[in-house]
Formats: sequence, structure tokens, C-alpha cells
Amino acid sequence: MGEFDGQRAVVMGLGRFGGGLGAARWLAGQGADVLVTDLEPEDRLHESVRQLDDLVRTGRVSLRLGGHNVSDFTTCDLVVVNPAAATPWENRFVRSARAGGARVTSEIALVCERLPVRERVIGITGSAGKSTCAGMMAHALGGLGERAVLGGNIGGSLLGELERIDDSAWVVLELSSAMLYWLGQEERAWAPGIAVVTNLQANHLDWHGTEEHYEQSKKLILKHQRPGDRCVLGPGLNADRWRAAAGCVCVEVDESERIEGLVLPGRHNMINACVSARAVACALGEDRLADARRGVASYPGLPHRLRLVSETGGVLAYDDSKSTTPGATMLAIEAVGETLERGRGGIHLIAGGYDKGADLAPIAGAAASLGGLYTIGATGRALAEASGDAARYCETLERAVRRAMSSASPGDAVLLSPGCASWDQFDNFEQRGRRFADHVRSFLGCTA
Repeated sequence: MGEFDGQRAVVMGLGRFGGGLGAARWLAGQGADVLVTDLEPEDRLHESVRQLDDLVRTGRVSLRLGGHNVSDFTTCDLVVVNPAAATPWENRFVRSARAGGARVTSEIALVCERLPVRERVIGITGSAGKSTCAGMMAHALGGLGERAVLGGNIGGSLLGELERIDDSAWVVLELSSAMLYWLGQEERAWAPGIAVVTNLQANHLDWHGTEEHYEQSKKLILKHQRPGDRCVLGPGLNADRWRAAAGCVCVEVDESERIEGLVLPGRHNMINACVSARAVACALGEDRLADARRGVASYPGLPHRLRLVSETGGVLAYDDSKSTTPGATMLAIEAVGETLERGRGGIHLIAGGYDKGADLAPIAGAAASLGGLYTIGATGRALAEASGDAARYCETLERAVRRAMSSASPGDAVLLSPGCASWDQFDNFEQRGRRFADHVRSFLGCTA
């Protein structure tokens, strides 16, 4: 018999990116009668719905799409709320579920409650850098002979992996502010044995409403720690302001710290690496700090986030397709420039894409200091016109790669950092990044 055998469970929010998939599949496997409900209609959730087809056909999961029904929430035993659901503290469906006696929780809470050893969980949050840090830590732990399981906000549910996570594994969780809100609920509050906070800047105010609520949600990663637990705080985070648990061992990372041989470019990644190394040392012992630093230094980066995809003929090619805002593109330009002897002048930037209405003036303004700007997509023509003689409108990514690679000299870098979403020409940023790497390889093969 499953843990939820015979219970009626509602998964609130399937999402276009499958945010409710893991919970729905796991609950069905645990014997629950599962209803997945979402405000979006089926035609906007096609891919997520497709991945539940087998369970829907066998009657183990049912769907209510295009709106919620209050009666579903007042007649169930359990509600699992997608973290993307806005303002759950005042949501009428969530309130109805609680009034009806249902337990209201989240996918990440279901995971964390079932992890075998809380003290062997490293939880990472922050306004920026948390995905990179999570990847760095898992990479370093694996390289040092430890078994590391990576999950949380970085993608994919760990509910289906629980049977394979034993008390010898380290679990590395990227935790968003919305996830932490759910983990911090007083009735079953949870915190990792090792908590990591990279930084704090105002973010996600559309979900939180205020900067104060956002900050308080982030602080929940420390609030429910226990004596003897450890926390690592990035530069600028004051321990007296952040540390909550009496007896918690706190490590503060200084901005002046350095790690030799770091593969990832940029000052921000140096900070990420220092924070990650300290967290790994908290896990394995302070006498392993040098090992931890070597471990994080070799991390190649997450796919599509300033990842080096080619280093041929003296020309570096970086895939930063995850960059969907002008601010992210400017950070990428700065980071790559720090690795080049000629700085920005050696960067051949490919930018442009779906028009979200963002102000692309920072990218246009940077064009004159670049080795070249090659624009693509729906915003490409306007961006090129705003950038002056330094820009070339290429329309397609393939054409932009060929022009950029042809113009680059040894010691230069070709950087895909679009500053725009991908939906005008690609299904998602991942597809855009893969195509970039393919076009780079194709170009190099043609000129070999």
C-alpha cells in the first residue's frame, strides 16, 4: 500500500513547464486519487498534459484545466500548491482547502520531509547565483568521492528519486523564495543542515508584494535551523542580521577571497565559487577546504549560462542563452571581458530575440566597445539600428554565428547572450543554446 492510499489529492498548478508533474506522478504512485487543476486551458499546457497521458488514460489522474473549482478543494485530503501560484497566503482556494481540513503543502516540502538525513542537506538560496552554486557544490562533492544528488528549483522533482537517496548521500537543493515560504510554514517547518545564502537584492516582488516579505521568505532558510547546524553567507550579508538559530555555526565569505584556476569567467562567478567551496568544507570538514576549492574550480558551468562550448583556433565561444534580460547580458559582457586581454573589444556579441518590451538601450550602448554586435530575431533590426555602425543585423542565429566567427581573431570570444526571450524563433532558451553550439561546430568543421 502507498503512503497516500485512498486519499484524494489536488495538485494546484500543472504549469507550462510541468511544475506539478513530479507531485502528480508521485502521489498517484503512492495510491492517491489525484486531480490536477490549473487556471490555464489545455491548449496552453499541451506539453505538460502530454506527460500525464498514461496516468490520465488509466484513471489514476484526472484533470480540471481552464479554472479551479472550490468544491475540489473542500472535499480533498491534501493540496499540493505549485510555488508559482501567486500570494497563496490569501488565495481563496487555499483558504477553502484549509477550512475543509485538508493539509496544504508544496512539492518541495513533500521532498524535504522524506529525506533520510536533514544534516546531509545543503540548501542554497539568494537573489542571484544560487543555480551556479548548487551545480558547483554537487560537482565538487562528486569529484571528491561523495555521492551528491542535485534538485529543487534547478529543475526536476526529487520525489521520484527518494527511494534511491540513502543516508550516505549529500542532497544539494536550490531553494527559491517561494519554496522557502512553503518550507517555513510553522506547522511542519523545515530547514537544511547546511544553509547557504549567496546575496540579497529586491526580486520577485510580483509574487511577494513587498521587499520585506521577499527578505523574510529568504531568511526562512535559517530560521528553523537547529543548534550545531551550519550556514554560509555571501559577501555583504551580516551574520548578526541573518543568523537565527542559537548555536548555529556561521561562516561569512569575504569578497577578497580568490580561487585559482576557475573555469567560469567573471568576478561574480569567483564569489559563487568561494561561497560554494566554503559550503563543501562545512559538509566534509574545514580541513578539506583546499580540496573543496579545487573541486569547484573545475566546474564547467550550467548549460546555457556562460558555458564555454568551444576553444578552437584561439577563439572562445560562450553559450549564455539563459540570458533573457539586458541586465544579464551586460553582466555576461563584463564577465567574459575580464578573461580577455583586450577586454570588451575582443567580444563578438550575438543578441536579440523575442520582444518582451524590455529596454535594450544598455546593449545598444555597449556596441561601440565590442568587437562586434550581431543581432537576431524580432528585436534584431531595431537593436542594430540603435547600435550604429558597430552592429550587423543577421536575422537568424546561424547567420550571426557565421559572421561572428568569421570576424573573430585569436584571443577573441564569440558570446551568445541575447538579452531577450527565445520564443520568436525557438521553443525555449535551451533549444537556442543547443543550436548555437551546433552552428559553432558546423562553422569550425567547414573551415577545418
